[in-house]
Amino acid sequence: MQNNFTIFNTLSKKKELFKPLHPPFVGIYVCGPTVYSHAHLGHARPAITFDLLFRYLTHLGYKVRYVRNITDVGHLENETLGEGEDRIEKKARQEQIEPMEVVQKYVNTYHKNMDQLNTLSPSIEPRATGHIIEQIELIKTLIKSGYAYESNGSVYFDILKYNQKYQYGKLSGRVLDELINNTRDIEGQDEKRNPFDFALWKKASPEHLMRWPSPWSNGFPGWHLECSAMSIKYLGEEFDIHGGGMDLMFPHHECEIAQSTAALGKESVHYWMHNNMITINGQKMARSLGNFITLDQLFSGDHPALEKAYSPMTVRFFILQAHYRSTIDFSNEALQAAEKGFQKLMKAIDSLNKMKPSDHSTIDLIKLKEKCYEALDDDLNSPVLLSHLFEGVRIVNSVIDGTEKIDVAGLEMLKSLFSTFVFEILGLKDESAGLNDDKLTGNLMKIIIDLRQAAKNNKDWSTSDKIRNELKNAGVVLKDLKDGAEWEHE
Repeated sequence: MQNNFTIFNTLSKKKELFKPLHPPFVGIYVCGPTVYSHAHLGHARPAITFDLLFRYLTHLGYKVRYVRNITDVGHLENETLGEGEDRIEKKARQEQIEPMEVVQKYVNTYHKNMDQLNTLSPSIEPRATGHIIEQIELIKTLIKSGYAYESNGSVYFDILKYNQKYQYGKLSGRVLDELINNTRDIEGQDEKRNPFDFALWKKASPEHLMRWPSPWSNGFPGWHLECSAMSIKYLGEEFDIHGGGMDLMFPHHECEIAQSTAALGKESVHYWMHNNMITINGQKMARSLGNFITLDQLFSGDHPALEKAYSPMTVRFFILQAHYRSTIDFSNEALQAAEKGFQKLMKAIDSLNKMKPSDHSTIDLIKLKEKCYEALDDDLNSPVLLSHLFEGVRIVNSVIDGTEKIDVAGLEMLKSLFSTFVFEILGLKDESAGLNDDKLTGNLMKIIIDLRQAAKNNKDWSTSDKIRNELKNAGVVLKDLKDGAEWEHE
């Protein structure tokens, strides 16, 4: 299969032509959420970014195994130093419920939000707690090879030993000497040979609820280890793409590389992809910073920072308007602009589906289709793709106003273009389609339009105007045409 798809590889810091290890099969691993509260706008970014990747690779003909995990243990409050309370256990203690009740509650709401955003389900969605055995076996391998050591029932990765043969920090650009100088002494660090060694297994304190038996202690796995174990299990010792948010690059993904390389003697991942952050007032939106807006709040408008509710497709369009490696700053103005852009696109597609062809065409759509593929092949450049699709919108409007003509073949090509790129690959959907197609709504609107027409025939202009104005107040716009009237949502 012909392939012009390039990916910006975070590891090499450059765009590279995508060459899968075992074509036509492609393996993708993406770090999913830690489920201790509701998903927010920042979580929508990686979900939509890697949904776009999944959709495009599938469209190109690849057989994709997309693995996105659920973190349900081991993600401690201080993720850089690997210290503090487990985030899920802390939530369980606050709410006085079982940790797995916390997990199930927020997995359910996450899945609901992902469905609302029209993201495809991953091929496999493993949970860290379901892979304790695999993690213990991986730790045994690391101890045997000399890259890990046990201390007081906990097991740590020896970064200095690793750095003698490999390079720790190659993904994020962190220099080990700087890490040594910047690491401060905190409680529990005396267990480690070096303060920057990270935990593979933590011995559980007496009050700790989440614990499993291991050769070293009753305890729980380290956050970084989980992803190495699950990616190797489902995608093999080497796989194509590992994705996640840019905030995971250090320490999480850096530690993943170290663990996997030390255990296997080779790097697992061929292409690292990282989406950038969503910011609010210039600061990263994050639960830990308390400046987040949940997806449920966005969809309902129930948040002091929101001027109104924004539909799931408005949010999806808002995220796709920016390239995945650039930051997006949240504002009501930006979301409202995205809402108008999305509605304009849907309106053009609706008009296109009602359009009647001419006997000849003045439009060349082949070049437009090529440009759409070129945009996606260039590291998933969704904003450039959207600009080309709005060239399609311009064509639709030009045909409607009579400045251009389109024949049967051109009409079918334009319909196919929008169907492929707007719905299949970008994953957008017409949120008003269900309302417009509803048989009862259509029948009721026909009755109202007929009543208004009867009033006009009787020169009862006040009744005619009243029907039009009341419909407008209800969000329905009437358009008087020579063959009668049409209606649409405002």
